[in-house]
Amino acid sequence: MSLPPSGEIPQGAIRFNTDSQRLEFYAQGEWWVMSTDTPNLGQGTDSTPGVRGVWGGGYGTSPNAEINEIRYINISSTGDTQDFGDLSGAKSGAGAGQAASPTRGLFMSGNTKIDIDFITFASTGNATTFGNSTMANATYSSALSNSTRGIHAGGNPGNDTIEYVTISSTGNAVDFGNLVTVAVRGGGAASPTRGLIIGGRTAVSSGKHNVIQFITIATLGDSQDFGDLNAATRDTTGTCSNPTRAIVFGGVTPTSTADIDYVTIATTGNSTKFGDLSIACDSGTSVSSSTRGVHAISRTTPSGAVDVNTLEYVNIVTTGNSVDFGDANNNRMRHAWPTSNGHGGL
Repeated sequence: MSLPPSGEIPQGAIRFNTDSQRLEFYAQGEWWVMSTDTPNLGQGTDSTPGVRGVWGGGYGTSPNAEINEIRYINISSTGDTQDFGDLSGAKSGAGAGQAASPTRGLFMSGNTKIDIDFITFASTGNATTFGNSTMANATYSSALSNSTRGIHAGGNPGNDTIEYVTISSTGNAVDFGNLVTVAVRGGGAASPTRGLIIGGRTAVSSGKHNVIQFITIATLGDSQDFGDLNAATRDTTGTCSNPTRAIVFGGVTPTSTADIDYVTIATTGNSTKFGDLSIACDSGTSVSSSTRGVHAISRTTPSGAVDVNTLEYVNIVTTGNSVDFGDANNNRMRHAWPTSNGHGGL
């Protein structure tokens, strides 16, 4: 097939390759095959079977205690979460962002803990121990992945470490590099080639910034500047992506916001307004497929911690306000671990 010179092709362009019969996107001087098939893990009662989104652990306010519960949804459908199993222990302070292959989902460390758990998406049941983080206290960190590597970055107390694991194996995390800007309570998102760490605090209880930074997942090294959020925002834990766009739900700027922003992962630059959630919130977490992002709204005020039970979703390829998806069923999605078998890094 004939193509224009590479210098004339914009970053993030999409084409259908008539030779290979595959959909591709252009990034960093190359055409990459876009994954358009997702595992069908729906149940017989689902109207549209599709990708599973899973949340593990977290905590709420009644009582304000960590839990070990794992719950899941079918992202292609709508409805309430269902019971999946349990983590190896009660945890909160999640690694916000999705770290998973098409078969395994990871729950990366947590509040005062260094252990990494994993699940097998195609089944339900309890999580299994994977290995340990290199960080002694990785509370409120960020997570992301492609289909091979799971990345874990930042967190309390002002940590700039980036580490990785090979998802198909088990074992302890290995050093990847360092963040250029500390990110506590930031968010993670990815395409198959790039990982983003979005917003956050400079320390666990103070500061906030608007920095978006990126890494190339298949290599090792420090993060680089990508651009800025529309405002300095902390508790940007509600992040997700498809292979092209990263979405940011809510956060604190300095009060909880209903804003939904997005960036195009293959380029660099500042975020753009996508739409609004139905309610201002922060500290929620999100799962995604190649078409949808689903956000667990969670906390509606940064002081007072009023947790809610609502899931809302957007169609990632468009812009607009979120709509109701269902209920979390346990009011404890605040700082839970999100993961899915169809996120943007796959």
